[in-house]
Amino acid sequence: MTTVRPQTHPGHALFARYAFPPNELGYCGPSGIAAVPDGDAVDLARYAREFDGAWPYLDTLAETAGRPDPLDEQIVRSYWVGGPLLAEVDGRVLHTTLRDAFRGQVTGLLGDVAPEDSLAHHSFHVFVVYPWVRFLDRDPSTPLKILQDCRIRWGIVDAVDDDHAVVVSRPLTFHSGALGLAEAVPERVRWRRDGASLVSAPMPGQTVSAHWGWICGTLTAAEAADLEVATRATLTLVNDARLRRKHATQVRDPGQPTVQTVVRGAASDHEGES
Repeated sequence: MTTVRPQTHPGHALFARYAFPPNELGYCGPSGIAAVPDGDAVDLARYAREFDGAWPYLDTLAETAGRPDPLDEQIVRSYWVGGPLLAEVDGRVLHTTLRDAFRGQVTGLLGDVAPEDSLAHHSFHVFVVYPWVRFLDRDPSTPLKILQDCRIRWGIVDAVDDDHAVVVSRPLTFHSGALGLAEAVPERVRWRRDGASLVSAPMPGQTVSAHWGWICGTLTAAEAADLEVATRATLTLVNDARLRRKHATQVRDPGQPTVQTVVRGAASDHEGES
């Protein structure tokens, strides 16, 4: 029987579900806390500040929203999934925060993007701050797989088999020097191990999110759309930055929409739905 107990703090639980997969692999956060956080998530959430890849974004989002707790559920969801709050963040402030937080570390394209385009979303950290994007032009196979696994992806559950589910989602591609999303294909993702899981048992037809090798949650249609908007905006930003880097003398088209403009457009759509 799957062990999924009620969460006492929704924001802590949400943070734990998305932070656990890379922590289990030793990629992010402190070591020694790799038990599946299916309880109240206190053990993992209390170390949230040590997830130095996520905390600067959570802190900036909380300040933007006027929330005292960076692990507030809306703040956490905005970082991992997306939503209207992203459009309210001052990209220049975030960019300065990130430059300070990762000073002395090798980054990907942080120095190549316009500060106002900085996005307080996990996809921005994966594709802009992490250095893997720098290696795509050598042998793209390894960096492409890491970028694919590290980003939060969305898909529809096709089948459930014991501890895994088959999820149909759009994988990351790299063609002609540009990152994109391919047509949807099935992939096998874990949802449970040794009776413990990050989410309740998935069901065919559900839209879910995945991080590394784990399903992290179910998504509403609006949440899946938010995640796609943020992901595509970041990919556009990265492709443009890579092109400018390749052609250093190229002048940016002043009529080209910024990432913040794209996200604000999505936020306006949300307002129209209410």
